[in-house]
Amino acid sequence: MSTVVPTYQKLRGGYYTPEGIAEFLAKWAIDSSTNKVLEPSCGDGSFVEQAAKQLLLMGASKEDIPSLLKGIELDPDEAKKVIERINKLGIDIKPEGIVSGDFFGYTLEHLFYNQTFDVVLGNPPFIRYQNFVEEYRTIAFDLMKRTGLNPNRLTNIWVPFLVLSSLLLNENGRLGMVIPAELFQVDYAAETRQFLSEYFNRLTIITFKELVFDDAQQEVVLLLAERNVECNEGIRTVEVESVKALKDLDISSIYNTQIKPLDHTSEKWTKYFLETDEILLLRKLKAHPLVTMSSDVIDVDVGVVTGQNKYFVLSKEQINDTNILSSTERIVGRSNHLEGTIFSKDNWLSNVEKGHPSYLFYPENVDVEHLPTEVQEYINYGETMEVNKGYKCSIRKRWYIVPSVRVPDAFMLRQIHDYPKLILNEAGATCTDTIHRVRFINGHDPRVVTAAFLNSLTFAHAEITGRSYGGGVLTFEPSEAERLPIPLVGADGLDLEYIDKLVREKDIDSILNITDKVLLIDGLGLSEEEVKKLRSIWTKMKLRRINRKQKKKAKRVGKK
Repeated sequence: MSTVVPTYQKLRGGYYTPEGIAEFLAKWAIDSSTNKVLEPSCGDGSFVEQAAKQLLLMGASKEDIPSLLKGIELDPDEAKKVIERINKLGIDIKPEGIVSGDFFGYTLEHLFYNQTFDVVLGNPPFIRYQNFVEEYRTIAFDLMKRTGLNPNRLTNIWVPFLVLSSLLLNENGRLGMVIPAELFQVDYAAETRQFLSEYFNRLTIITFKELVFDDAQQEVVLLLAERNVECNEGIRTVEVESVKALKDLDISSIYNTQIKPLDHTSEKWTKYFLETDEILLLRKLKAHPLVTMSSDVIDVDVGVVTGQNKYFVLSKEQINDTNILSSTERIVGRSNHLEGTIFSKDNWLSNVEKGHPSYLFYPENVDVEHLPTEVQEYINYGETMEVNKGYKCSIRKRWYIVPSVRVPDAFMLRQIHDYPKLILNEAGATCTDTIHRVRFINGHDPRVVTAAFLNSLTFAHAEITGRSYGGGVLTFEPSEAERLPIPLVGADGLDLEYIDKLVREKDIDSILNITDKVLLIDGLGLSEEEVKKLRSIWTKMKLRRINRKQKKKAKRVGKK
């Protein structure tokens, strides 16, 4: 038990739930003095306490409440604290009410086939698969599989907590949980999104402009889920400034927020920050017969994984010092070393002269004794620095041979600030894994696709297809980069050199004025109003993620 508890505590927010959240969710969810309430992972007991207080407000007696509350907590010491906390309210809750044990095991033995709870409240632990103790993980995954779900090695522990807690609700039950914002956007939660959209009739998601757990660097949302409501089915999002603002949020006002039709698929939910007409426009255009999906045009793969960039990716000065130029390949080390939409040999040489690491150590794939003396010396130096003992290096047949070194047709940034772009590779360079490698497929002209990629439709979809974790940066995995719509009709009339010049001048508005006219208005037949709306969607979503970063920084500066 001792090896498990710290892990559970650490990612419960390690950081336990702010009282404002527990109080708000209890007030929203508990609407009767007879509601039966479950807290599947009690932690410090804030949810159980607020549930007890809300039941008292609803008219429940202190004698009745022990039969209405059920809490489960892995750590026996924490479970005792929760009991003491409730007893201080004059409520005689006993160990049978606050169970010390694993939620999944308890569910399997006592709860799984007995949906008796009106309300589930909580803040489940956020623990990755590899840190999820196998004993508990096996039970959790088995229970999920019984419901037709397919958890995998990417599944975080909060997913089975959420799914199984939902299944313990009765037909009119309500669930209020603190969930990582990953629910909106990560692929491993895709099945969970579909489950929620089918299991609940109405979902409300409350987001915060400020991080709830600063130290955790984990953006969270409040998920309010209702089963079998009689009207206003769908999903809504409500954004508040901070946890403190929940006290001033009138719960009844939530129901005046626009409800949007819920898409019963595994698609990302970032789109629900948009208005209904904006969502419908994006759906319509993604299905437009003249719009090409990026997967039909480009193949995206991660960049070179060296195992230790400081050793393998070298500057001109380091090359001169070691005299190993003949055993190197050209490489781009960082995304900010790619300024335009065309990366030429002159651009690479410019990076070299600026002192940017631009050479990849890539000797002939033979045993050390068959390599030039200078290269042998550099390999020996790496071994004295124990580079060869790093995991990625140690699993290679020859640790000093970086695998999968190939020159792509183009680059795509893995993490972006303003907007995504393709960068045509005319320098014959490869790149590190901070940048994706792109190969053009199905006979499409690389210059045409690179120019066409910069338009308001692709940009708008990029904001809801990529992922942002509250740091202001939009991140794309290769599979996500291959799910973007690209309008190509008329793209052969775009001037890539001129677009490259404007990108370097940071004049994206002028680029979009050109490409939107050629591709969206002339090519797809969209109205100026529709194009204006697409541009607005991109701007709104981009500013939303960027401003979250700025608010976070301002808060920290203020503390100083």
